[in-house]
Amino acid sequence: MSVRILALVGSLRAGSHNRQLAEAAIKHAPEGVEIDLYEGLADVPFYNEDIDTEAGLPAAAAKLREAAAGADAFLLFSPEYNGTIPAVLKNAIDWLSRPYGVGALSGKPVAVVGTAFGQFGGVWAQDETRKAAGIAGAAVLEDVKLSIPGSVTRFAETHPADDTEVVTGLTQVIEQLTAQTGSVAA
Repeated sequence: MSVRILALVGSLRAGSHNRQLAEAAIKHAPEGVEIDLYEGLADVPFYNEDIDTEAGLPAAAAKLREAAAGADAFLLFSPEYNGTIPAVLKNAIDWLSRPYGVGALSGKPVAVVGTAFGQFGGVWAQDETRKAAGIAGAAVLEDVKLSIPGSVTRFAETHPADDTEVVTGLTQVIEQLTAQTGSVAA
């Protein structure tokens, strides 16, 4: 049985280093693990309970929830915007937290990784992402971390998929995340 992991990237920029990190995770996923990079977060409107109704649910939000419902686990890639989580990633978590108590994140394993230009690799944003996902009901892997500093220089000429240290770290994160899918379901 294969494990399906949904990857959500908190940067909408086409050349985003966090997107490249997600691509590296997909490329180096172990056998039996399928990682789907979700496209379309830019189309999801800001969460508003007034439109989160059966009759008014925006198609982009429904599509996100459907993709998330089919996932066994989540791998969130968070850059750091002004010291915190990017709005697009927080918005996705908000949509996936509903309906309250039974949202698509509820009880599913989540790991948060990322890269940023600063010397700490975006740890503040990643910590905030873990916090938001946990409050949303996810089974956050608090000790599974990968924060890669200096993204602008480190990945100026090298794709993360070709960086041995990054690939090793990503592989470990994916293995730990995958291991939790069995224990959560048990």
